[in-house]
Amino acid sequence: MSPILSIRALRKSYEDGFEALKGVTLDIEEGEILALLGPNGAGKTTLISTVCGLVQPTAGSVTVGGHDIVDDYRKARSLIGLVPQEVALEPFETVWNTVRYSRGLFGKPRNDAFIEKILNQLSLWDKRKNQIKELSGGMKRRVLIAKALSHEPRILFLDEPTAGVDVELRKGMWDIVAEMKADGVTIILTTHYIEEAEAIADRVGVIASGELLLVEDKATLMKQMGKKQIEILLQAPLDAVPASLSKYGLTLEGDRQSVVYTYDTRAERTGITALLNDLAAAGLTLRDVQTRQSSLEDIFVDLVSEKAS
Repeated sequence: MSPILSIRALRKSYEDGFEALKGVTLDIEEGEILALLGPNGAGKTTLISTVCGLVQPTAGSVTVGGHDIVDDYRKARSLIGLVPQEVALEPFETVWNTVRYSRGLFGKPRNDAFIEKILNQLSLWDKRKNQIKELSGGMKRRVLIAKALSHEPRILFLDEPTAGVDVELRKGMWDIVAEMKADGVTIILTTHYIEEAEAIADRVGVIASGELLLVEDKATLMKQMGKKQIEILLQAPLDAVPASLSKYGLTLEGDRQSVVYTYDTRAERTGITALLNDLAAAGLTLRDVQTRQSSLEDIFVDLVSEKAS
């Protein structure tokens, strides 16, 4: 089956010579959630804006549901819902009219039952008669999502949807995204919150300096690139790691009463057995041993650091 969104060698340059996108190629399958991670200025918003027709590409091509975003703009754009970073809503309009008006912009026939369904899904039904200015920041974010869904798009772009939203509302937003996926909506999410990608994404893309560094299944990414650490708690604190253990690259933690050893899960040998033997030979007595897996944030930081170096 063809991907619902296909991006090929997409470039965007500006008159001053700045290249915001450098040949991005990406396929996104229907019904998946892709989290796009990257630092400020990486090109995330430029990529979304180009796909949505808000920015003209310099080179390359994009098709949405088989429709080219330039040659067949109206059909391509009708398949896309966009939730921008900035909250730009008419403050004196009601929630109901705001969402219904967005549906009309795309030429969709009036369907109050569908608007009601969206507002209920986003816990906005009780606020339908409220003016936008009466809503909290989190509720305004939900109105943006309702507007984006009003014309029944097949793809939803969420550009930093939980920026400035507290943790409780952020988790509520994740539940909403899961419900939308269950309804068959394809979701592309940009975020600074690594835990968001870790919690809800099927695949993770990392973009830096206009280049897509990788796109990988989340579980596979963490398995292939993740590192594990073993923390060895000692009976007595250390002033320094003994010279005989220097080859292991140990770090002191926990008030200097534990040493941490990092190893590659893909290596044939972890070196843990040799480490434990050398610890005993150095006269160190173990109190406990714990292991921990590197997070998606660790992987992200490593990738971006490599790109910057």
